[in-house]
Amino acid sequence: MSDAGSIDARTAAAYAFCRAIARREAKNFYWAFRVLPRPKSDAMCAVYAFMRRADDISDDESKPIEARREEMSSWLDSWRNSRMPSSQSANEDPVFLALGDTQRAFGIPDKLLEELVAGTTMDLKEQGSGNRDQGTEDMNDTIQTYANFDDLYRYCYLVASVVGLVCIRIFGYSDARAEILAEETGVAFQLTNILRDVKEDVERGRVYLPLDLLDEFGETVDELRSLAAGRAMTGRERSMLATLAIRAEKYYIAASKLTPLIDRDSRAALWVLVTIYHRLLARIAARRMEVFGERVALSTAEKLAVLACGATMAAWNRVTE
Repeated sequence: MSDAGSIDARTAAAYAFCRAIARREAKNFYWAFRVLPRPKSDAMCAVYAFMRRADDISDDESKPIEARREEMSSWLDSWRNSRMPSSQSANEDPVFLALGDTQRAFGIPDKLLEELVAGTTMDLKEQGSGNRDQGTEDMNDTIQTYANFDDLYRYCYLVASVVGLVCIRIFGYSDARAEILAEETGVAFQLTNILRDVKEDVERGRVYLPLDLLDEFGETVDELRSLAAGRAMTGRERSMLATLAIRAEKYYIAASKLTPLIDRDSRAALWVLVTIYHRLLARIAARRMEVFGERVALSTAEKLAVLACGATMAAWNRVTE
C-alpha cells in the first residue's frame, strides 16, 4: 500500500500528513510505529490520526459539551460519507483518504472504527452520579462516573481494546486467540492511563475509578477533588489505587501471550508498546501510587533505550524470518 510506486501521489501525501500528526502527538505509540515495516507503519499512522481527531473534538474544553457533540456527529457523518463507493469526499480529507486505503489493505471493518468513536463519545455524555452522595448536587449533574468495573471495562474496550483489535489486523495474525488477548492488552493499557491521569481527569469532571471501588475504601468524589487540589494522599487512598494497578497487572499477562501470535515482522512493535506502558505502571507502583503530584512518565532516554532494543529485535526477526 505505501511502498513507493504502489499508490498515487495524493494517497502518499495523505499518509505523510498522518505521519506528521503521529510524530507530533502520538507519544508512546509513535515509538512502536518506528520499528514496523513502512507499509504497516503508515497504516498505524493513519489509524492514529483518525483517533487523534476524535479525541481532539471530545477534549476541546473551549467548547460546551453540546457543541462538541454536534461537531463529533458532523465529523463522523463526513467519514461515513467518505466510505460510500460513489463518494469522492475522502479526497478532501487526507486522514479519511489514508484511513480508507489502510482499511482496504488490511481488512479493517468500519464497525471497529465506529466502536472506537463510540468510546470517545462516551466522554461527551453527562452521565453524572446524581443518585449518589458523592459531592455537591451541581457537580454531580456533570461528573462522569462508572458504577463498577464491568462498566469501566466497557469503556476501556471501546477506547483501547478496539484500538488493539485494529492494530492486530495491521500487524497480522492467524490464530483467533489473538483477538481476546488484544482486547485484554488494550484494557491493561487503558487502566495504566487511568491511573496516570487520575488528577487531570478529576479536574475535567471525569472519574474513571469505579464507584464501588471508592465505596470499598470509603472514598468520595469530593475527596478525589481535594487530592487533585493538593491534599496529601492517605494510605487508604494509595491502597485503593493499588487495587486497580493489580488488576491492570493481571491484564498485562495477555500481552506476553499475544506477541508470539502476531506476524514476526510486527512483534518488535508490540514489544516496544507493551514495554513502555508496563514500565509506566511499574513507575506508578514504585512511587507508591503518587499520581496527584508530578505526572508520572518515562523519560525520552528511557523510551529511546526501549526503541533501540525494539529496533534490534525487528532487525533480527527480519534476518531469521
